Amino acid sequence: MKRLNVISLRMVRESTFPYKTDKIRCPEDAYKLVTEYLSDVDREYCLLICLSIRNTITALEVVSIGTLDAALVTPREVFKSAILSNSASIILAHAHPSGDTTPSQEDLELTERVKNAGEILGIELLDHIIVADGKHFSLRENGLM
Repeated sequence: MKRLNVISLRMVRESTFPYKTDKIRCPEDAYKLVTEYLSDVDREYCLLICLSIRNTITALEVVSIGTLDAALVTPREVFKSAILSNSASIILAHAHPSGDTTPSQEDLELTERVKNAGEILGIELLDHIIVADGKHFSLRENGLM
């Protein structure tokens, strides 16, 4: 007789993070949330903001911590927490330690891959925000998604 592994998936709250808003209404709200978290990072961090159907924040996750100029992010890592937190939509945000908020070709390709994966899963990618030196760049506001 063979044995079958039975598994249970659960989210574990690692810590809490204070924030001033309970809803994300615009890219500026998302920027204000992540800028506090990303203000002093010395390498690329990629964060995921998970949102309910009413755009209230259900989770904030560090998806990837990279190097000075790169972070490995795949849709698999992005949507793991989104699915577990029953998200209707998500926002990606990442830091550019260089101080330049201009999206790289890799940033644009990642956005497109995550957007396409989200369409299949029924979880909409609302925006991808790049944060650097007190500034931000919204790919949605700039027509890049």
